[in-house]
Amino acid sequence: MATQVRAQARQRAASSAGLVISCRAHFGLGPEGTSTSDAGRVRDISVAVSPSHAAAIIAAQEDGATESDLHDAVAEAIADAYFRQGGGGRAGLEVKFADVEWLKIRF
Repeated sequence: MATQVRAQARQRAASSAGLVISCRAHFGLGPEGTSTSDAGRVRDISVAVSPSHAAAIIAAQEDGATESDLHDAVAEAIADAYFRQGGGGRAGLEVKFADVEWLKIRF
């Protein structure tokens, strides 16, 4: 029963609901010339990520991705949803995600 509920939650996240990712990590932003409010620092972030990013994260996990691969998928999801704001205005912003203190992913 729990496996079926988990599978349904994963399907919903990947198709329509997305995921909520919360973390405390160091985020560095670039390229050079960004504002001082964008300087690299530790941030507490909680952000809803798109179903397409949720699908990528879930698929990577189910396919046996390494921790590094999952780290990259989560970092890209956070970068798009929080810093690039879905591609609007800051689409070219580089985001570095490091020194993760904690990470929580909710369906």
